[in-house]
Amino acid sequence: MHIQIILAVALGGALGAVGRYLAVSQISHWMGGSFPYGTLAVNVVGSFVMAALVEVFASVWSPSQMMRAFLTVGCLGAFTTFSTFSMETVLLVERGETGQAVIYALASVILSVLGFFAGLQLFRTILG
Repeated sequence: MHIQIILAVALGGALGAVGRYLAVSQISHWMGGSFPYGTLAVNVVGSFVMAALVEVFASVWSPSQMMRAFLTVGCLGAFTTFSTFSMETVLLVERGETGQAVIYALASVILSVLGFFAGLQLFRTILG
């Protein structure tokens, strides 16, 4: 792997992470903290922007691999991994693999939430 791509992902990741923190903080301040509105918002916005980039890359702009990595893996990947999940799900549907898309979507959500619960329980037990 080229060091320039790694650096592009790192820079994009830093920008995306800061953007996520600022967006979630501001939206939570506006909407209150009883529901994760900020996280929901960045996931939806990130998915929208990922879709826009995919279409722009396919139709009107062919950026370098480094720029693609900076924007998608770095910026959007750190802003929200949900954008990648959304893209992968839609790509499965567009390839006619709807059943696989449904399995992937359900498994991703259910197993990720279960993984979170398992991690909580394990470390609550360990740290007691």
